[in-house]
Parts: sequence; C-alpha cells; structure tokens
Amino acid sequence: MNLKNSQAAVDNWIQQHGVRYFNELTNMAQLTEEVGEVARIIARRYGEQSEKESDKSKDLGEELADVVFVVLCLANQTGIDLQVAFDKKMALKAKRDHNRHQNNEKLK
Repeated sequence: MNLKNSQAAVDNWIQQHGVRYFNELTNMAQLTEEVGEVARIIARRYGEQSEKESDKSKDLGEELADVVFVVLCLANQTGIDLQVAFDKKMALKAKRDHNRHQNNEKLK
C-alpha cells in the first residue's frame, strides 16, 4: 500500500462525498470507536471471550480498513505525509529493535 496515494484517495473521497473533514477531535473519537470494533472482534474470535451470533458475520478486514481510513483523514487534516512518517518509523525500528527482538527469549 502506498500511503501517499491512499491519502490522496481519501482526500478525493472527502471532496466528492464527504462535504468536509470532521474536525480532529471528532475523528479521534471516531478512531477510538473503530479500534474498539477491531478489539471486540479479536477478543471474541481469537481471545477467550465467546463470540456472539451477531458478531460472527463481522469482517475484521473491513474494520481494520475503517481504522486506516480515519488515520488517513487525521494525517491529511494535520498536514502529515504519512508515507514519510512511516518510512522514518520503520528505519528507526529496524535500527533500534533488531537485536532486542532477536535476543528476546520470550519470542523463541
């Protein structure tokens, strides 16, 4: 996934269908709600909680895509090039965390 193109696609969608971006606080609340929906599916499908019949048809991929959509909205409206930020974070994690995870006995 190219984040720059994804940010542009979200911005185009907002311009054509969404009237305008929700404000940052509204989008943050929406992001929290979407992450909660992801957590609910994972807790019930992969965790120890039983899955309700009404939750069995929920699509985890769709819910994760909702999270990505709102993150892209927040990046757009705050002027962040998420591709640049992501690439920078991956380089940092590769440098900082490589040996830490390789040497973690809990992961073996």
